[in-house]
Amino acid sequence: MSYTEITYEIIGPVARICHNRPKQANAETENLLAELDDALEKARKDDNVRVVVIGGQGKHFSAGHDLMDGMEHRGDYTPEQHWDWESEHYLGNALRIWDFPKPTIAQVQGACIAGGFMVANMCDMVIASDDAFFSDPVCHSLAAASVETLMHPWVMGIRKAKEFLFTGQKLSAQDAKEWGMVNHVVARDELEQFTLDLANRIAKAPPVGLRMLKRSINRSADIMGFRNSIMAHFDTHILSTSTAEHFEVASAGMDASLAAAKKAQS
Repeated sequence: MSYTEITYEIIGPVARICHNRPKQANAETENLLAELDDALEKARKDDNVRVVVIGGQGKHFSAGHDLMDGMEHRGDYTPEQHWDWESEHYLGNALRIWDFPKPTIAQVQGACIAGGFMVANMCDMVIASDDAFFSDPVCHSLAAASVETLMHPWVMGIRKAKEFLFTGQKLSAQDAKEWGMVNHVVARDELEQFTLDLANRIAKAPPVGLRMLKRSINRSADIMGFRNSIMAHFDTHILSTSTAEHFEVASAGMDASLAAAKKAQS
């Protein structure tokens, strides 16, 4: 695949994959996520790649799903069609990051919103610049039950997840670290090098042992109910986007989300 909306580079034992739509605040189109899937598969098959970094070119990590792209390609989908499509793409893409056999690090600057939040938090670790912020406002803007993959209770705890989602607030990088979601917060001009240094340190570990360790940790999460929780929420999310309430507020919510995306691009 020839990439047009991501970048893919090999830096020693590290593969760095970046959203590459900076003029659109790295909003995620259907094509961008397909390219991300393809790049992950390429990194998985490359035995020289020990660690993957997922980031974003330009000012922002990602402003989330590209709403214009979604309306253009899937605006007239039935609930059944949405369930099928999002199972393979939004949910499927997220779980493919979670299940990726090698360690993954999200390198986050600027906006990390909704679908972008979902991608970043499916990674094993999150490194954020001091100007990064996190947001999932879709309950307020679209009357939807968060994004397709409800990572939030798993990365910040139940009470903070409720506060974060019920209010639709922006969460600063420092607060995200204090809440346990972010591993490190660094200066913006240090983000890339800090993340690469961490990736290289991890890459020194024996690769098979490292994969088995990740597998075991993820299985611990599954034993605690992670995957069942994720799958149960997905069905709830699809239902919430099929309600009368959703259709009553979607138009205004869509306008608000688009305005927020445009603001994030500025």
